[in-house]
Amino acid sequence: MAEAILMPRLSDTMTEGVIAAWHKQVGDSVNKGDLLAEIETDKATMELESYQKGVLLHIGTVAGGKLQVNDLLAILGKAGEDVSALIAAHSGGAVSEAAKADAPAPIETAPSVTTSTSSLDISAMEEVVLMPRLSDTMTEGVVAGWQKQVGDTVKKGDVLADIETDKATMELESYKDGVLLYQGAKAGEKILVNDLLCIIGKPGQNITDIVAASKNMGTVAPTVVAAHAQTSAISTPVAAAPVVEAVVNEGRIFASPLAKKIATEKGIDLRFVKGSGDNGRITKSDIDSYSPATATNVASSATNVTAAPAKTASAPVINVPAGEVSFVDTPVSQMRKVIARRLSESLFTAPHFYLTMSIDMDAAVAARTKINEVAKTKISFNDMVLKATALSLKQHPKVNSSWLGDTIRTNYHVNIGVAVAVEEGLLVPVVRFADGKSLSQIGAEVKDFAQKAKDKKLQPSDWEGSTFTISNLGMFGIEEFTAIINPPDACILAVGGISQVPVVKNGQVVPGNVMKVTLSCDHRVVDGATGAAFLQTLKSLLEEPLRMLV
Repeated sequence: MAEAILMPRLSDTMTEGVIAAWHKQVGDSVNKGDLLAEIETDKATMELESYQKGVLLHIGTVAGGKLQVNDLLAILGKAGEDVSALIAAHSGGAVSEAAKADAPAPIETAPSVTTSTSSLDISAMEEVVLMPRLSDTMTEGVVAGWQKQVGDTVKKGDVLADIETDKATMELESYKDGVLLYQGAKAGEKILVNDLLCIIGKPGQNITDIVAASKNMGTVAPTVVAAHAQTSAISTPVAAAPVVEAVVNEGRIFASPLAKKIATEKGIDLRFVKGSGDNGRITKSDIDSYSPATATNVASSATNVTAAPAKTASAPVINVPAGEVSFVDTPVSQMRKVIARRLSESLFTAPHFYLTMSIDMDAAVAARTKINEVAKTKISFNDMVLKATALSLKQHPKVNSSWLGDTIRTNYHVNIGVAVAVEEGLLVPVVRFADGKSLSQIGAEVKDFAQKAKDKKLQPSDWEGSTFTISNLGMFGIEEFTAIINPPDACILAVGGISQVPVVKNGQVVPGNVMKVTLSCDHRVVDGATGAAFLQTLKSLLEEPLRMLV
């Protein structure tokens, strides 16, 4: 019996999806686990696998088309099966219109020169690439750099540009083949979400109407126009590459989610793994059987790569003559804009109050020394604080809550955001289900997040979904501070450094290791007694760290 597949909700804020590409066509046999399509959501382009076996009898829209969440995406069934009733049930009886989607669609059709630019909908055109929303808070993006120039040949999966969002710099891949005919902005310029980013079409295609239509809809003014671009890609000399393992996958890499997960755990680079699935797709068995090949000298001539300038370790020292006014105006980055907006909203809308407690860290210092004698991953005091915080949140779920306006959400899962300082500002990757992870797992994950943050490799899934946040400035010599709550969390823990101070034990003044922590609370959600009880539990766990291992 035929079964309908509806457009799934692939992110918490997704309302519609764009079909970036179909990997199966009407009439193709589909096995369970086969890649059906690539869905472009509001945050990323994701692969959709089939969860059943059959023949693809119907697709809800062609590549480039949009569907609302829960709209009819596809129908799988037996060959020759009548699916008209199923199509009608999901489209209000518009069988004839739905059936049209099954017919091969014309590809790369140039708009007629007689089309009115005022009524031209460029968002529906196959050639047009709009600025995608690459994070849940992104409203505009900055083109950090173009990897393809006007006239270059572009293949599906090639990196078009590096886009700086409010949280990270991300690579934007092409989901179509063609020639880059137009760029909507130069490197360093801003483009609003859904404005014209570039045009990819056929050599010589007339794009005048598309560019004009983009102006009419308020798009960023064009900076590079190639209305009749017939320029071939200019080959750039590529320096001899170092001796590396042979690359077998160029551009976008297709792999099952399980294969990606196992490869990440094993530290395997998927570029070097040959896939045995459909269209070279990498499967679990490919990862299991993978072994590093003999290193060979590889120089890729298929893609022109522009190397980013190396960053210096510190800002240059500027010598200013005495008595002269001197300053530098630096444009506000996307990340800094969002930090300013979100934290201002938090501080001025959420009534903050603060609770500070001193914790005796003598036992934690001794325990960490012994743990690191045998641990494969070195444990930091921050890892111990994170683990103790996670266990404390399980006992005090009211602190692990969120203010949602008309409701208060009490979270029983523990996802802790760890504030990481980067050059442009602050990122908060999330350690998920931290209460169930060992100190070694937490330590490895936090180190990985910190490196990704500094390399601008964090993905939206890395920083979404926190229920509580920790900000630690102890490594900078800060003894005590207060932090602004990271919405929608109700609390944030500010952790100071461990200081050796005189303490009284058994009636004697002796040197002791003391750490101060400050809990910032949203008084709409958390009361003083609730926050104090949480800190007492945290204190007891850190002062007797063996309890965290039970």
